[in-house]
Amino acid sequence: MDPVCEIIEGDCLEFLKKTDKMFDLSFVDPPFNQGKDYDNHDDTLDPERYWSWMTEVCRWIYEKTNDGGAIYFMQREKNTQFVLEALSKSNWAFQNLIIWKKKTSAVPGSFRYGKQYQIIAFCTKGEKPRVFNKLRINPPLLVTEKYKRPNGIFVTDVWDDIRELTSGYFAGDEALRLPTGERAHKQQSPIRLLARIILSSTKPGDFVFDPFAGTGTTLVVAKQLGRNSIGVELSPRNVELIRRRIERLRKSDDLSSVREDYFFTENLDEIWPLKGKKQAALDEVLQKHV
Repeated sequence: MDPVCEIIEGDCLEFLKKTDKMFDLSFVDPPFNQGKDYDNHDDTLDPERYWSWMTEVCRWIYEKTNDGGAIYFMQREKNTQFVLEALSKSNWAFQNLIIWKKKTSAVPGSFRYGKQYQIIAFCTKGEKPRVFNKLRINPPLLVTEKYKRPNGIFVTDVWDDIRELTSGYFAGDEALRLPTGERAHKQQSPIRLLARIILSSTKPGDFVFDPFAGTGTTLVVAKQLGRNSIGVELSPRNVELIRRRIERLRKSDDLSSVREDYFFTENLDEIWPLKGKKQAALDEVLQKHV
């Protein structure tokens, strides 16, 4: 049976207050309140109002999360304090502050160090997560490393191996675009980022929630990983884009190549099961790691 993969048009707070669903993982990537031009949202809210809203969203997600479930809240580095306060006030237990280091050039500053990362706060409902899969990756050797690693390394709280979706030279074909070529959404997360989060904190059959679905990356990734998912999005245009994206998987959304990143993860087949010809084809590709 295919997993649930549903996009809801509307306000995430209204949805959370009414739904009887319970979630195992939520990915919160809200508008950053930095003056972006959104279809149905004012991105220039008073800071106090904005963070009160974020705290309420986190509190309602907490209420609709199973014990031990997780939340990943992504924001700009300058708002770290406010993110942690919003999560603490809504009863989430802090686990990690993940540094997602960007691969493109840093944003320069005239009187401070250049900015080259975003933060992702990882918290759980309760002191320990119900699920936490220790993923192993195999990044290129450092100049100080002489020998090839026999079984990779564990993922840490610094993620410097996932390229962001930019608007310039390195954008590639993954970013969802309008017929004009313009990006369909100003802030789009790469499939590799959501794959790592979902693989780390869920198991097949779990329920994933995205209150600010954007272009639906969370849903597309969850579906391929055998997780149920629901996203909420205000913009009717984005909702239609997401529906089409779910129904017809683009080549750039295919997670097959991402699975290679986690070849050394001991329970990979358990947390990312494959069947039949797809498994056989992937096994052949992965032999290069042996």
